[in-house]
Amino acid sequence: MPIQYYITLSAILFCIGVTGVLTRRNAIIIFMCIELMLNSVNLLLVAFSKMPPVSKAVSAAATGADAQLFVFFIMVVAAAEVSVGLAIIVMMYRNVHSIDVNFLNRLKN
Repeated sequence: MPIQYYITLSAILFCIGVTGVLTRRNAIIIFMCIELMLNSVNLLLVAFSKMPPVSKAVSAAATGADAQLFVFFIMVVAAAEVSVGLAIIVMMYRNVHSIDVNFLNRLKN
């Protein structure tokens, strides 16, 4: 399959994630949109790791392994983000009884 399909799909997923973060007020939906953006980047990294190298100096196996290693680290960071983010959302709901992001602006005073 051509790489342009993967680039287009990744760009569409990333744009959906950005739109969700900018327009939604529910903290859980914003959180899911951030995860969608991270997964679109992971898709793009894996797609580029499967491309043949441009120069002969670098082997295809080495570049593929490097990109897949980056994807693994991004997934580890995303898992840590999920645990911390969900803990923050649960504590916000316990204190405020709402997960509306606009309500957090009133907590500043």
